[in-house]
Amino acid sequence: MQKNYLLRGGKLICLCVIALISDLGFPQLAAQDSIAQKPTTGLMRLAEQLFGETAEPGKPKFLIYPTIAYAPETSLEIGFSGLYLFHARNNYEINRLSEIQAFAFFTLRRQMGIWLDHAIYGHEDAWISLGRNRLQRFPLLYYGIGPETPPDGPAVVNADYLLIREDLLKQILPNLFLGFSVDYQRLFNAEIELDPDNPLPLPLGAGGNRNLGLGGSLVFDSRTNVLNERDAWFSELSLLSYQPAWGSDFRLQRMVVDSRVYLPVSTNRSQVLAAQVYGNFIAGDSIPFNMLALLGNESLLRGYYTGRFRDRNYLATQVEYRFLPFPFSKRLGGAAFVGVGAVAPRLADLRLDQLKPSGGVGLRFLLFPEKDIFVRFDVAFTPEGPNFYFYTGEAF
Repeated sequence: MQKNYLLRGGKLICLCVIALISDLGFPQLAAQDSIAQKPTTGLMRLAEQLFGETAEPGKPKFLIYPTIAYAPETSLEIGFSGLYLFHARNNYEINRLSEIQAFAFFTLRRQMGIWLDHAIYGHEDAWISLGRNRLQRFPLLYYGIGPETPPDGPAVVNADYLLIREDLLKQILPNLFLGFSVDYQRLFNAEIELDPDNPLPLPLGAGGNRNLGLGGSLVFDSRTNVLNERDAWFSELSLLSYQPAWGSDFRLQRMVVDSRVYLPVSTNRSQVLAAQVYGNFIAGDSIPFNMLALLGNESLLRGYYTGRFRDRNYLATQVEYRFLPFPFSKRLGGAAFVGVGAVAPRLADLRLDQLKPSGGVGLRFLLFPEKDIFVRFDVAFTPEGPNFYFYTGEAF
């Protein structure tokens, strides 16, 4: 069976104990102390600093906290996460909420990583900058290529990995953006450990490779809060070409289609129905294993290890119902989600009997009330077992 991993699970210890105190009793206690002019101390003061509302909704918000996690192939993992939220020119009335998330970690087996993700909106939506960047030495599990790879005996790829993925888009019509996209991926210092009971053939690119993709993206984006949208549409069409002429080891083309809708169900928008359709389609004579479309991650088809299934074509969809928050609480909420997806060597080879199902439930805690930002703890189930996720912001 597939191994189960608690992703960034230590953040539960750092945040959720304080969160529970805040939701159950802190606001009332703080009010009483204010009336009596007694200063808050200890855990109460920390809760107020982390979760208290500010008098200026447009003021930037920053949070940094330690994380702890464990997995068999990494041993103990220790790290720090940071979140920075702001509006261009501190004007929340006309400018969308921008976010920058950073995460750094190391393990007792000398593995490390630095992540930096961002969605930055310029003044009056003049431009958007979207980015996903990774630098890490971290074991990757390789199960093979195709929709029917067995769950047992994956190869372990120990390698250094660099990802730089950036989109810079200019508004051409209200909510419609067109711009330049770059995707640089490099796998180096690679070592593959094969399971003696399942000696997989070494895939193309196993010794390392680097690929630079250049292209463009057309995006329709009416979201005002990328970490927790309640009433909006998002659609992206991205085309990238990877060519030896500009430094790629392989020649290939990639098309990504991503469409999302967020529909308020209740009159106060505390209940939201969100849906997503995603496609990743790759063409080329030779495609290295790390550049194939990967099924599963913390956002889409939760429950599957990232790359549990991989191939040239990947199509998936998911639906999620959110309570933000529950009617009986000011800060605690929840969600339920289901999804299906499949990979195939050709689009014509996608079959219903190869769809991989995923579903689960989660808890939410309102981290920043004035920014409408929740943290989520999700438990996702697949036919191969459960997985757990703890992140800032909704999955999509």
